[in-house]
Formats: sequence, C-alpha cells, structure tokens
Amino acid sequence: MSSTTNSPTHHTSTIGSIGTPSRRNTELALLVFAVAIPVFAYANVGLAINDQVPSGLLSYGLGLGLLAGVAHLVVRKFAPYADPLLLPVATLLNGLGLVAIWRLDQSKLLQRIEQAGTAAPRQLLYTAMGIALFVVVLVFLKDHRVLQRYTYISMVGAIFLLLLPLVPGLGQNIYGAKIWISVAGFSIQPGEFAKIVLAIFFAGYLMVKRDALALASRRVLGLYLPRGRDLGPIIVVWIISILILVFETDLGTSLLFFGMFVIMLYVATERTSWIVFGMLMSAAGAVGVAQFESHVQQRVQAWLDPLKEYKLSQQGVGGHSEQAMQALWAFGSGGTLGTGWGQGHSELIKFAANSDFILATFGEELGLAGIMALLLLYGLIVERGVRTALAARDPFGKLLAIGLSGAFALQVFVVAGGVMGLIPLTGMTMPFLAYGGSSVIANWALIGILIRISDTARRPAPAPASNPDAEMTQVVRPS
Repeated sequence: MSSTTNSPTHHTSTIGSIGTPSRRNTELALLVFAVAIPVFAYANVGLAINDQVPSGLLSYGLGLGLLAGVAHLVVRKFAPYADPLLLPVATLLNGLGLVAIWRLDQSKLLQRIEQAGTAAPRQLLYTAMGIALFVVVLVFLKDHRVLQRYTYISMVGAIFLLLLPLVPGLGQNIYGAKIWISVAGFSIQPGEFAKIVLAIFFAGYLMVKRDALALASRRVLGLYLPRGRDLGPIIVVWIISILILVFETDLGTSLLFFGMFVIMLYVATERTSWIVFGMLMSAAGAVGVAQFESHVQQRVQAWLDPLKEYKLSQQGVGGHSEQAMQALWAFGSGGTLGTGWGQGHSELIKFAANSDFILATFGEELGLAGIMALLLLYGLIVERGVRTALAARDPFGKLLAIGLSGAFALQVFVVAGGVMGLIPLTGMTMPFLAYGGSSVIANWALIGILIRISDTARRPAPAPASNPDAEMTQVVRPS
C-alpha cells in the first residue's frame, strides 16, 4: 500500500504556477547602451569637426536618457511582459539619427543653402512628441483587441488621412510630391499615420474574411488561383494605391500600402497565389502610371543613369536629380569602415541630406560595416515583430503585428533600396534616422502597439480557480 501524502517521490502538478519572466531589467541594461552609444558618437562628431567636445553634449545625453527612462518606466508599469528588445533598438536608432542630423547641421554649405542649422533641436522635440504618443498608446490601450471594434472606422479614417494633402489650401506640393499638409506652420505627412490605421483595418477585415479568401477555384502552374469574386478586396486596394500614385505622385506610399495588404493577405490565407497576383498588379500599376506621370518618369531616369542626370544638372541644361549620383559617391567614399564621424561630405547632397538621403551620411562616415549594423538593427525590430505575431493568442493580434512589421520592413527596403540605387527613389524617409516629425512620431506609435501586443502574448495565463475536490486528487508517480 502506497501513501499519497508522505512519500518524497510524490509529485503534484503545478502547471501555470511558473510565469514568464518580465525581462524589464534586461531592457533597462540595453537602454543604457542605447543611450551611451549615441552620446559617444555625438562627442566623436564634435571632436572631428571642431577639435573639442560639443557644448551641448550633456544636455543631449540627459535629454535622450530622460526620454528613454520615461518610456522604460511606462513599459515596466503598463506592459511588464513585453518584448525587451523593441524599445532599446528603437531608442538606439533614434539617437544615432539625432547625431547624424546634428552633424549635418554643422555644415556651412547646408546653412547657406536653406538655413538648416537648427534641425537637430527640432528633431529632439519631435522625438519627445513621439515618445509621448508611445506613452499614450501603452497607458490607454489596455488590450489591443479593442482596436478590432473600429475596423471600418479605421478604413474611413485612413481614406480621410490620404485625401488631406489634396485639399486646396491645406496640401503642399514639395519637390513634386503632394503628400504634405501645413498646420500651424508645421508640415505633416498624413500617410505616415495612415499606415498604422490601415493595418488595423486590414487586420480586422482579413480576420473575418480569411476563410473565403483562402478558397481556390483551380490550380494552374502549381498555384491555387483565387475565385473571381474574391479578387474584389485586392483590386480595391490596388486601385487606391494607383490613385495615390496618380494624384499625389507618391510612389513610396503607394508601394507601402499595397505591399502591406498583400503580406497580410498571404499570412491570413497561406496562399502563395496572392503574393504572385500582388507583385504582378503592383508592377502593372507602376509601369502604367509611369507612361504619363512625369514625376515618376524623372525618378526612373535618375535611377537608370544617375551620372547622366548629374552632368545635365551641373550644366544647367536639364537633369532631374543630382542626388542619386552624390549618394553613390558617398557610399563609395566610405568603403568598408568609413571616413569617420564628421569627416565625410554628404552635405553635397544638399536639401535632402538629412531626410531622404541620410543613409548616405552613415554609408560615407561609418562605411559598409556601419550600414550593415543599421540594417541588422532594423532587422531586429522586424524579427521581434514577427515573433510577437507568432506568439499572439488571437488572430487579430497576429495579423496586426505582422502588418505593422511588414509595413516597417517595406519602408526600410524602399528607402534603403532607393538611396543605394537598387530601385528608383520613392521619397520616403528612413524610420527613426531621418529628419521629420511625422515619421518619428508615427513610428514610435507603431513600436508602442507592437509592445502592447507582445505584452499580451507573453503574459502568463492566470492560474485556474482553486477547487477543493480537485485539491484532494494529486498526481502520483510510483517509486
């Protein structure tokens, strides 16, 4: 006869009694490095340019450290089980972007051209606003599944944001693209916020319709072709993307929105045919619009032969852009290890040096090694977003996380590819690195939503309520 209470070999099941570690101390340690690295880079730039430590080093370090500390405390309080890498990596990228913008502020050439000597303080202000929105997301968005209730409201809101630049007196045409609005003296790019709102709509819509969209009518060349009546959603999004390209001449935003929808559609249905259809429709739309839209033609010509465009621009007899060639020269000058902080000449790119082409500054002064490190940091954000999608416990959270991660990855690809000459320039800005309030604020909100989803996914399941009858029954292992 065996006892069930006194034998040391007995084992009682404790499923659910051990929770997931919060990893907040890991996040804090990584944040220390995420703040220290830009501070050292800032000092390096000052020594390289002026042979002395910048006078604003202390205020810059304290400002960035304070913002990172506030974000960390909010995550520790309101999202204790969130992914520990998202906040430090975003902080590091944002801090390095501030350093590069300040470095370009010191250029006498840029100061003469457009009085750009105060871009870094303004970018630090935009960073503070972005982290403030990050805090608002975590404090007030207790559960990301609440967003599913606003699926169709999100669709209306996204369309409203995309139409704002076309409103007379409100929209602005800057360098051929109508993607800006002017409010109280500030230029705002509504498309940066529309990508988040659209991700919410796509996630809610596809969660309901994914079963119908996954059905196939026949198999052709190894692909399951979707039914004709199920092509409606992708055709509607394709038409919206084409309209954005036609009326706002914004190739980047058009590619971003359509690509994000195709990625989410593929994840929801697991049908490779949607990817094929998406790529074919995207290519057809871009080629078709390029036939009559001069702005798109100019970008394609500058991509195909950047040296010719540069020579024509210098001679004053044509040429649409000399920036593409200047960026390639900057990358070539940087080589493998770069010229060093503050010792490059990327200011020759002129007005877009700190925005569209800021990656060229990193390429010249940090070299191939620095560019690869930056791309790995971006890859970490995307990887943690995909990991969050895999760990999410609800379909809406999975689709929303993969949509936000996909949009982030696409934006990095189209910007980096355009600056490096892989694809035509799109006019978008590098997340967190480039100068611009709309981009940095919207991307901090994106990080906030991913952190909220990851907190829900990693949070331990609540222990089941105690049952007196169940407590009498214990799991016994024989000796």
